[in-house]
Amino acid sequence: MAYEKKILITGGAGFIGSHVVRLFVTKYPQYQIFNLDKLTYAGNLANLVDIENASNYQFVKGDIVDSTFINELFANHQFDAVIHLAAESHVDRSITHPMDFVFTNVVGTVNLLNAAKNLWKDDFTGHLFYHVSTDEVYGSLHDGGFFTEETSYDPQSPYSASKASSDHFVRAYHNTYKLPIVVSNCSNNYGPNHFPEKLIPLFINNIRNNKPLPVYGKGENVRDWLFVKDHARAIDAVFHKGKIGETYNIGGFNEWTNIDLIKVICKTMDKKLGRAEGESEKLITYVKDRAGHDLRYAIDANKIMKELGWEPSLQFEEGIELTIDWYINNSEWLDNVTSGEYMKYYQDQYTHR
Repeated sequence: MAYEKKILITGGAGFIGSHVVRLFVTKYPQYQIFNLDKLTYAGNLANLVDIENASNYQFVKGDIVDSTFINELFANHQFDAVIHLAAESHVDRSITHPMDFVFTNVVGTVNLLNAAKNLWKDDFTGHLFYHVSTDEVYGSLHDGGFFTEETSYDPQSPYSASKASSDHFVRAYHNTYKLPIVVSNCSNNYGPNHFPEKLIPLFINNIRNNKPLPVYGKGENVRDWLFVKDHARAIDAVFHKGKIGETYNIGGFNEWTNIDLIKVICKTMDKKLGRAEGESEKLITYVKDRAGHDLRYAIDANKIMKELGWEPSLQFEEGIELTIDWYINNSEWLDNVTSGEYMKYYQDQYTHR
């Protein structure tokens, strides 16, 4: 079959990436989708079992930091477009291992940019490099207001600094080489298939197992929460309708302090697990605040709503109930992830093919 487009999605076995891969594979059978993932601790091919045998889907294991591998991959498959989600993304890990973030998020992104530029050369018609980033590049909001596409960058952690750097390289390649790019910056995602190092899946899992719920400081930090399937829909809209060279902020219009969010999770989990109301809140434990912890993030998503017609489909209370239901109904997935058993999936499914 001759496909209309060959699209490389990096980080497609991760949390957000797996939802994007699934959406594109199922919605666009005329596209051939290549999922490139290194399969580090956060990449899990079990996230994609429902589409792994689709005729327009192919998985590729590899590291974006390896420029030789990336150049050969582009030459062999002649990609028409890239949706770049592969990244180290956990702030706590970036504080202890900052160089991992420099290599993956900065060097890896530049390797992909070079490969796309060299493949497409001066004929950029029909091509696109779509870079998916984070609202953390903007720093912290202290005096109200929202992050807009014009907000100055002020990263406060090694993670956000590495993402800010990658954003700048993507825009520099557009300005210098005219590479056709779009960038989106999203707020905190939540939903199914999230590796339980991040707040929501971690706390769901800890409540399941009656483990402490560690809350930084007093839990006063504010985040805007976006349901991951809404983010995948937004990426679809930006990919197909976004204007070359533009940036689009993607947010859920769902601001919560961490402690209020945690109490909603506790209350919902008590109801779902048949526990007495207030029982899970007893697990809350306050710990020393994280270094460089941004006080508040909040996205103004009006641009993507007005220009591309996207809007979030769920309010947080609806989304968190769907999310908790998924984790309760997929306890085997959670157990495999937390035990490390999921790492065997690649060996079992792909090594002997």
